[in-house]
Amino acid sequence: MNKEQFSEALASKGIMLSERQQEQFQTYFRLLVEWNEKMNLTAITEEEQVYNKHFYDSLTPAFFFSFDQVEKVADIGGGAGFPSIPLKIAFPHLRMTIIDSLNKRMNFLQHVASELGLENLSPVHGRAEERGQDPAYRQAFDLVVARAVARLNVLSEYCLPFARVGGHFIALKGADLAPELNEGKKAIKLLGGKTKQVETFQLPEDAGERNIVIIEKVASTPKGYPRKAGTPAKKPLI
Repeated sequence: MNKEQFSEALASKGIMLSERQQEQFQTYFRLLVEWNEKMNLTAITEEEQVYNKHFYDSLTPAFFFSFDQVEKVADIGGGAGFPSIPLKIAFPHLRMTIIDSLNKRMNFLQHVASELGLENLSPVHGRAEERGQDPAYRQAFDLVVARAVARLNVLSEYCLPFARVGGHFIALKGADLAPELNEGKKAIKLLGGKTKQVETFQLPEDAGERNIVIIEKVASTPKGYPRKAGTPAKKPLI
């Protein structure tokens, strides 16, 4: 989809972009392509593909969840800024923290925030397992989001410790979610979560199936979680 179709598609979902916001998406696209020549940010660089598979895809949680009701948001494994930057552009009131283990991506995200004039956006270097035990971040967020980071049982251990009780964790997933949902049940419950809603849909222009999993944080995460760095991936909760 081109940038005009992008704005129209969002408007049909009740997300109205101002001219300023449309310009921010254009600048973000330009910076993504420029910096991608120096570091590996994305394999998708063609403009219409970026607008569909990165920008539009990143905003799909807002079709099913009210971002007007949250303020403090954490994007775990945010990488090149998906879904955090599109969400921050579309919902400027969000106080967005992006946690990623690669420090060089922090420089990119800081530059994007500066060029786009995004306030209250904080790139934080560190592994989710370590930051999730840090009192400054643990159970400190209204909403935690993650896109294409790990299978749901592992991802839940990375993300649920950051959500406050009464808050939510939203996982942006690809196709064939059923096996992940099944193997993730134990981890979600153990970590204080409860699966509230699962939405399956197709991206425009036959760009593939996507799934949104909305998990409510109903109880505090036990102190032992997340486990030490590397352990969740090596010994997933099943």
